[in-house]
Amino acid sequence: MTDQEKEKTRAPNVPRKGQAVSAVLDRNINALIQRRAADQKTMSRQERLAQAMTNFAGSMPFVYLHALVFGLWILVNVGWLPVMPAFDPSLVILAMVASVEAIFISTFVLISQNRMALEDDKRADLSLQISLLNEHETTKLIAMVSAIADRLGIETEVEQHEIEEMKQNVPPEVVMEEIERQADR
Repeated sequence: MTDQEKEKTRAPNVPRKGQAVSAVLDRNINALIQRRAADQKTMSRQERLAQAMTNFAGSMPFVYLHALVFGLWILVNVGWLPVMPAFDPSLVILAMVASVEAIFISTFVLISQNRMALEDDKRADLSLQISLLNEHETTKLIAMVSAIADRLGIETEVEQHEIEEMKQNVPPEVVMEEIERQADR
């Protein structure tokens, strides 16, 4: 598809690539970036070390380094690379080194995952709060629009009992209890 065809199919009011975003979106993006930077600053040295180790262990340089070291270790110890005498002909030491390394790497990964889980919980709580606020505001808007329609005598395609149901404010505790009740069936 050509650029001209893409431009024709683009939805109206959607910013183009490189075009400035709205002030509200820009503010929200900046708030997220600042929050992430603040979270990074509050990390302890141990958490930073665990994150750095996890980042390195999950990288291609880590793979290349291990392929090189383990490959040389094996080649030297099976006698295919006689640059030095074999020091681990049965490769038992290599297996032990790899096992100990795996223990430490998995521990670093678990520490990083625990930290990320806490961050995810914070985001989920924020998302829930925003959804609850949105639900409350939407309920109030439905009540206002319904009152305006009644006042102006406008007939709607929505049944009156549906409007009354949408105008009800449902506390989150009631929703959670209903979810638990239905899950226990």
